[in-house]
Amino acid sequence: MKFTFKVLTVLIVVLPASFSDTQNNEEGANAKRPHIIFIVADDLGWNDVGFHGSDQIPTANIDALAYSGLILNNYYVSPICTPSRSALMTGKHPIHTGMQHGVLYGAEPRGLPLSEKLLPEYLAELGYTNHIVGKWHLGSYKKEYTPLYRGFQSHTGYWTGHHDYYDHSAVETGFWGFDMRRGMDVAWDLHGKYSTDIFTDESVRIIRGHNSSRPLFLYIGHVAVHSANPYSPLPAPDELVAKFTTIEDFNRRKFAAIMTKLDESVGKVVAALQSSKMLENSLIVFTTDNGGPAAGFNSNAASNWPLRGVKNTLWEGGVRGAGLIWSTQLHPSHHVSKQLMHISDWLPTLLSAAQGDTSVLENIDGVDMWESLLSNSQSNRTEVLHNIDSITGSAALTVGKWKIVQGTHYNGQWDGWYGPSGRPDGHTPAYNITLIACSSAGRAVRAAGRPVNLDQVEAIRDEAGVTCFTGNITDHKPCYPLEAPCLFNIRDDPCEINNLAERFPQVLAQLSKQLSRINETAVPPGNLPVDPRGNPNFWDHTFTNFGDYTVTVNNIS
Repeated sequence: MKFTFKVLTVLIVVLPASFSDTQNNEEGANAKRPHIIFIVADDLGWNDVGFHGSDQIPTANIDALAYSGLILNNYYVSPICTPSRSALMTGKHPIHTGMQHGVLYGAEPRGLPLSEKLLPEYLAELGYTNHIVGKWHLGSYKKEYTPLYRGFQSHTGYWTGHHDYYDHSAVETGFWGFDMRRGMDVAWDLHGKYSTDIFTDESVRIIRGHNSSRPLFLYIGHVAVHSANPYSPLPAPDELVAKFTTIEDFNRRKFAAIMTKLDESVGKVVAALQSSKMLENSLIVFTTDNGGPAAGFNSNAASNWPLRGVKNTLWEGGVRGAGLIWSTQLHPSHHVSKQLMHISDWLPTLLSAAQGDTSVLENIDGVDMWESLLSNSQSNRTEVLHNIDSITGSAALTVGKWKIVQGTHYNGQWDGWYGPSGRPDGHTPAYNITLIACSSAGRAVRAAGRPVNLDQVEAIRDEAGVTCFTGNITDHKPCYPLEAPCLFNIRDDPCEINNLAERFPQVLAQLSKQLSRINETAVPPGNLPVDPRGNPNFWDHTFTNFGDYTVTVNNIS
């Protein structure tokens, strides 16, 4: 018998220790870094969520995150969209990036300066996979200003400030055009599909397709609850509108339906994280970008009650934001944060939560709040600049318990207090606590080991409410900021009823000087005239990155 032997040669490659150690360290760090899901509601009012005390519109999924996470009760945003989003992405006050006045338009030849390094670019350096769904609104004049060139790997959504929820067209500055993209491509096929559903489905798809061994940064910029175009300012599914029979104001009914779709979206995203086994290692932020446009402002029906003012004003109703943060790392018995916080703080805070080196952040205005939020300890933030707008002449600053307000917008037309309150009135259904536990988000957080304690809900809700100044109303001094600066004790008088400028002139003078010192650091507003070449008529009726192309427009000198 003859035997044949085959010799198998095995090649063993020995990697340098430094290579394998580095790879192991990176994989270990990635495993510990949380997935970050950042959800931005557009134009959401302080009083449009249940956790601040309104019974009118059930927001069971958002409330489930709030009661099992941390409600940011002393949290401020900018008064309008583009400035807020610029502060979020750069960690800087809008006065330091030229974004302090108004919003960007689709035909405006500018964007958030390319010299600025943005949040997703910092996270990419830590191994994050970055996706954006929904609204951008930080520039699209040239491709370099759009999301795929600013740290994101994908984008399904729109570039301008708003659009119709069904036809996805935007009316602004006398122009009209389609605005829905997949990356740089126009997404014509999404015409007719409800925007909130589009953004929800895409977010869920990203989560389910993500390799969870690598940290995910998913930025969800909803169009809801922003008003759409003048011909249909509050588009909502008819079957949902019909459910809100107890709301007498028909526009508020439609708003409630839009809000319901937004709440459902939050629930579906949280449920997708749980089913993908990512929720326990996720950090979720839910925030508005500015105060709500109430009582018909911008053809909308939001509510900031009982706070004063509306979107694009510097009153509390314009800048005090509805927001929360959720993480299994948060203290299980601490649910309402009183720490002063600003939207510019998210960049250093999230970088810190992701175990990044915050010492690399230079010349930013944001403060790292992570450890303060985790431990419920005092933060390093003691003041918030609400804005300084050299074009309108308005400015506001909060230092400790004091707030100064100089000038106002719209000639004072929107300086009042606007409802609805949404509190029990014999018509509004009672707040349904059971609905919260049974919601998609409620079931998901319970499965993740951080359930909503139903016995604590009412107490948390009371703590997250706002109590206005209770002194004798006849003793209150009114505020006319177009005539003279006003001073408020914002801690005792969050509704800005009693102007204390005459009573505390030294405090007023001190805050006025502080505003002047801050203003010395400001750069001029970067606003530019709308460029006729940006007219969607030249680009197949779409808003596009017109600065990358050549177009001849008649009558342009």
